Amino acid sequence: MRARAATVGDLEDVFRGLSKRMSDEYVAAGKDSKSAYDNLMMNLKEGRAHALVQDDRTVAIIAWHEHADAADTLFAAREDFFNAATVRFCKRHIRHIQALAGNLPIHSRSWLQRPDVARWFRVIGYIDRGRKNGATLFELPPSRNG
Repeated sequence: MRARAATVGDLEDVFRGLSKRMSDEYVAAGKDSKSAYDNLMMNLKEGRAHALVQDDRTVAIIAWHEHADAADTLFAAREDFFNAATVRFCKRHIRHIQALAGNLPIHSRSWLQRPDVARWFRVIGYIDRGRKNGATLFELPPSRNG
């Protein structure tokens, strides 16, 4: 797996084959796939979105937006993104995004109460910061290597 700057075509490819768990996540957040697509497109146009590519096929898009105290992530993926190999890659790549965001804490949210989601965030290095506005807030503390 590798990451590169996302293109509009990458975003379209992922949303054409969007996984059910991602659709469910958007609905639980009170959004739909169209608003998620629009939010990701805005970040893509601002240069803050990466395509995650497996065997020349875009399987996910991750975007981020810095605020005063943290960088929030946005995410979309196809079903074939969700496997053990991607966890190892994401553990390294999220630190790269963190460096691009000035070593701010990374905030990611999940509206679904799935044990596999919590475990995935834990393995990557996130800390569960509890529920806020209906979502579980996961935080990746700043890197000590800065």
